[in-house]
Amino acid sequence: MKDVIAENKFVELKYQVVDQKTGEPLITIEYPIPYVHGGNDILSPEISSVLEGHAAGEVIEVPIDCNDLYGSRDESLVFTDHIENVPEEYREVGTTITMENEKGEAKNFIVTRVDDKTVTVDGNNPLSGRKVIFKLEILQVRDATDEEIESGGKPDTGPDIEEILKKN
Repeated sequence: MKDVIAENKFVELKYQVVDQKTGEPLITIEYPIPYVHGGNDILSPEISSVLEGHAAGEVIEVPIDCNDLYGSRDESLVFTDHIENVPEEYREVGTTITMENEKGEAKNFIVTRVDDKTVTVDGNNPLSGRKVIFKLEILQVRDATDEEIESGGKPDTGPDIEEILKKN
């Protein structure tokens, strides 16, 4: 009998986020994402609940209204400035810039457009205002070990310090 996704099961999956309107892939994660189901918040509750009861080899499609997750798009968080006012390291599309408001609260902005004269940054989540489909491919489902349950996924074993010290 196949293992199915449930509390304390170790799961590996990869996924793609597709815009419902255009069918265009917005995000593609091709490397396996390991986690212990119910043991961490790597996935939104909406997606976690849909995965329960499914097994390795299945592809699940979950429609999500990103307004519910990230709020609606706020055009007041989009700024365009003259390129000479922007440091060179921030003149590349996709660059994240962390800014603080007058209260000292940090907010991330992403450079979304650069031309010869201007740079545009956007403080909205890139999925704000979109309706998307999460396509999740389940690669593996099995009982999680105690160590995996404790860490919420694959434990980060890191380098063997004792072994390194012996060699030096």
